[in-house]
Amino acid sequence: MSKLVKGLICDDLRRRWEGVGEAMLADVSGLEANDAYELRKHFRERKLSMLVVKNSLARIAAKDSPLGPAFEGEGGSTAVVWGAEDVVALAKEITKIVDSKKFQKFAPKGGVMEGAKLSADEVKAVSKWPSRPEQLSILMGQILSPGAKLSGQLVGTARGLASQIKQISEKEEEAA
Repeated sequence: MSKLVKGLICDDLRRRWEGVGEAMLADVSGLEANDAYELRKHFRERKLSMLVVKNSLARIAAKDSPLGPAFEGEGGSTAVVWGAEDVVALAKEITKIVDSKKFQKFAPKGGVMEGAKLSADEVKAVSKWPSRPEQLSILMGQILSPGAKLSGQLVGTARGLASQIKQISEKEEEAA
């Protein structure tokens, strides 16, 4: 491959990965053509991008970017998956594919999160974290909890007082 072609490929990779901060790497070597098509289709349906790249070119293209550490020490070709709402959603999707056993030759190799390289085991650990929507719902529950507790205490006291007044008025009516 000539230097010109390598330069064009690296420029294209830089353009595709512009603004991408998190990605997962996977090994797809040995995957049959039909399975590779199904895997790409699976990712497209979930609005994820997958690109099989030569690691040496990816290393050059990702130099001085948040994705740079992902390609350190890698060799051969690698599938790069990116595009999820957050890194946890991406890790969950990768782990779900591995656990489904539908694509036998698909194996996670690692990834990058906030400029730090992840191993395959760390990707599995990240997939167990709550995703962004789950974290937001937990946070909202924690914010709203004191207000709900206070409301319950105020209403409970008022309800008890109203019940006592009603009982007294019923006794007075029976007595009269």
